Amino acid sequence: MNFTQQIINWYEANKRDLPWRHTDDPYKIWLSEIILQQTRVNQGTAYYLRFVELFPTIKHLAEATEKQVLKVWQGLGYYSRARNLHKTAHHIHFHLNGVFPQTFESIRELFGVGDYTAAAISSIVYHEAHAVVDGNVYRLLSRYFGVDAAIDTSIGKRKFASLANSIIDVNRPGVFNQAMMEFGAIQCKPQNPDCSICPVMSACVGYRENRVSEYPVKSKTVNQRNRFFNFLVIHGSDGMYIRKRTDKDIWKNLYEPPMIESDNAIDFSELIKTVEWKRFFNGVEYVADENPLLLNHALTHQQIQAQFWSIQVKGVINPASLNNCFTVSEIVIDDYPIHRLFEKFLEKTSLFRFELLIWIVIFEHNLI
Repeated sequence: MNFTQQIINWYEANKRDLPWRHTDDPYKIWLSEIILQQTRVNQGTAYYLRFVELFPTIKHLAEATEKQVLKVWQGLGYYSRARNLHKTAHHIHFHLNGVFPQTFESIRELFGVGDYTAAAISSIVYHEAHAVVDGNVYRLLSRYFGVDAAIDTSIGKRKFASLANSIIDVNRPGVFNQAMMEFGAIQCKPQNPDCSICPVMSACVGYRENRVSEYPVKSKTVNQRNRFFNFLVIHGSDGMYIRKRTDKDIWKNLYEPPMIESDNAIDFSELIKTVEWKRFFNGVEYVADENPLLLNHALTHQQIQAQFWSIQVKGVINPASLNNCFTVSEIVIDDYPIHRLFEKFLEKTSLFRFELLIWIVIFEHNLI
């Protein structure tokens, strides 16, 4: 029995019962593949079910607002996926008469779709023989065949794509692709795989040469960027000030308090000397807690050290001076899509509750 058949046999005996494996609807397969980019299955499943419930068809997703889509996506990260998801649904519904593209090439042209996603959809739904190559497949192929080409180089990517396409089951390409990904996720795991129960162990180069942990090969390590964010949690009589991120940076189109980025961690005496602080609070009466809440947040290529400074103001701040911030109440804030770091802050502080009420009473009654 050859490698391909062994992997498929293993898959049919061990595959997980996942909701998108019970449909051939291209919309739902596409939705699952976008969600599972950079996301573990156990986390992505709940989001998939929520999307299908709220947006059961591509028409429903297309007619939703981006704000609604981002809110449902909240907490999943890599928010460009959600924006592209919404943009693609709009394109298919309004420009393609609601008909999902039916070939690898046409699927590949959609927003946010690369070779991997196009291969997955076209093989699973339309039975086109295009091999999927993701992290799980890289790991399995590199170990089994002993491929030393670096997976983060153009040459390496082409080599693995060629290898995967040379062994694909042309009669069941969708099953083959799902089998390869599942085997890599469950059996040929990144750390401490149980090679003793692996059905292809005897012919595995990595196992025979005791090099399993060395595969797949990468040519370089990714340097993390350290960033320092100072969030100004400003409370006024109408609620808390928030703004929408619109720059070409992380968390685009998500909401957060006004923020001052610094080159390193700063204390309150340094914060109030910044140009932004002076612009925000020029002519405004305020009381600030000089002891911020500290939170660290890790992204793939960035390490963020955040300080949340609580500030109570009297009167109204000019929205223009706060980069067009606006106020929201506790009831309304849940309607806005926010990034995970801000969400962690809200979880830590129980926004608008006991401590805030004390601040307001003290400030408004001039008890300090």
